[in-house]
Amino acid sequence: MNIKLPAYFSKKGHDLWLTEDEREDLKISYRIKEILYEEQSEFQHVMILDSYSFGRMLVLDGIVQTTSLDGYIYNEMISHIPLSIHPDPRRVLIIGGGDCGVAREVCKYRSVERIDMAEIDKLVVEACLKHLPEVSGRLSDPRVQFIFDDGVKFVLNKVNEYDVIIVDSSDPIGPAKSLFEKSFYQSLHKALKKDGLMVCQSQSPIFHAEVMKQTFQRIRSLFADVKLYTAVVPTYPGGLWSFTLGLKRSAAPNPEKLNENDTHYVNKQIIERCFSLPQFMRDQLNH
Repeated sequence: MNIKLPAYFSKKGHDLWLTEDEREDLKISYRIKEILYEEQSEFQHVMILDSYSFGRMLVLDGIVQTTSLDGYIYNEMISHIPLSIHPDPRRVLIIGGGDCGVAREVCKYRSVERIDMAEIDKLVVEACLKHLPEVSGRLSDPRVQFIFDDGVKFVLNKVNEYDVIIVDSSDPIGPAKSLFEKSFYQSLHKALKKDGLMVCQSQSPIFHAEVMKQTFQRIRSLFADVKLYTAVVPTYPGGLWSFTLGLKRSAAPNPEKLNENDTHYVNKQIIERCFSLPQFMRDQLNH
């Protein structure tokens, strides 16, 4: 593929490297086998790369979003944990989730009747369905309704419609920045039914502690109950990753709802224990 490489690529001998700028003093580099897909959408630069250590990966504006090696960890944790808590999830909204991994997990629940997926960038969905089947599973389920629109605008006028809302956003920069605002969480609260709940990824407790704490506080100010849980996702900086749940009605997870034959990471023990936080995270949330 003869393309002009963006600045986040470099050549070292015959090797091609992608370097992700996590921060000024931390850069993460991946040796790349092949560029499988590359396109500039209306919103961002979209690439599917084949890497040596992580397999195929989705890269948006030079930032790795998910990989075939460990994408299932994130997708299972942001899907099965809320679905194990809600007593009877029938209508689910996914905001973001362009790699289709979350929708793929939600489809494993027969009780779910409709899945609306509001993703701003159609190009991401098309690329992942074609070139990243390890994550997308080449998703094809009649319950999934693709809505190619800004998730913030889509949910703004929704009232009492959804049982579960899953916010699968990228980092709080670019198109995803508004998905971390309090006004957005207010819209989610309004869009949920009286026993509804929402979940979002809330970044690394090690490298993005302020984002995690701010997310937790904003959701806590709106919902009857808030819970934070973690998983280890090797692709993401620091490995340890956080997720925040907002519940309109307090409820505990029911591990018995999980079919362990359908998962690679989540099991009943993970559902019970993922809410046990390291002391430093407890301290962060309480100060």
